[in-house]
Amino acid sequence: MPIITLTSDFGLKDHTVSAVKGALFSELNEAEIVDISHNISPFNYTEAAYIIKNAYHHFPKNTIHIIGVDSELTPENKHLAIYLDGHYFICADNGILSLIASEIKADKIVEINIHDKFERNYKVLEVFISVAAHICRGGDLDVIGKRITEINQLTHVRPIVNQAQDQIIGHIIYIDNFGNVISNISKSFYKSVAKGRDVLISARSTKFHKVYAKYSEAINFETPKENREMEGKKIALFNSSDFLELAIYKSNPLSVGCASSLFGIKYLDTITVKFS
Repeated sequence: MPIITLTSDFGLKDHTVSAVKGALFSELNEAEIVDISHNISPFNYTEAAYIIKNAYHHFPKNTIHIIGVDSELTPENKHLAIYLDGHYFICADNGILSLIASEIKADKIVEINIHDKFERNYKVLEVFISVAAHICRGGDLDVIGKRITEINQLTHVRPIVNQAQDQIIGHIIYIDNFGNVISNISKSFYKSVAKGRDVLISARSTKFHKVYAKYSEAINFETPKENREMEGKKIALFNSSDFLELAIYKSNPLSVGCASSLFGIKYLDTITVKFS
């Protein structure tokens, strides 16, 4: 039986996550359910997309990913099921899937049309779970929806290059558990514009003149430990997901502060990368 993952902005205080899992087990008593995250900031599409995009491909093919972020059915927020990169995604058409599928073409997209079979109004608990169960039992997506080719696109969170091809304008799309700020500038996109030139990265009043491949690369381990610049050192690097990140080496948001608080950088702030 395929794995079913859950990602939502439900949090863990309320009953919602347990109710979804209980309904899944009622439909599929041998289901294997994995939580990706339930701490997505409320209605935060880019945060959800970043987390799911960097998690889903570690799961086996044919895993089913239920995304419960801004999932209420409305005329402008239809429900979709997509087969993409060997995985199934069940989600509202709010732009999250366009960010997940930004570099990969979906094999099949259907607009779910089985809502009239349910009396209650909690569609994530009912419709998404019913679709996941249908897929687990070997059902085809065409049975639960009509084929479409276009989905809602979120283009405002994609980096852009100026006409002179010497500057990238991006935005902060995620702040991680360590307070590091992560941009929407991927390593491949950066390199396609950089072409080996010197760089100046600016985010608010903070500037960086070098991009590292990993955190420890910024530390000179040949220097005696007592003389090293370590804790508190600001770093620009490509993180494990190959996105440009601004960080402070071994920061602690609960004690000494972190990149987000010390640099004063918030979600969707602009980051400028200038080449010369």
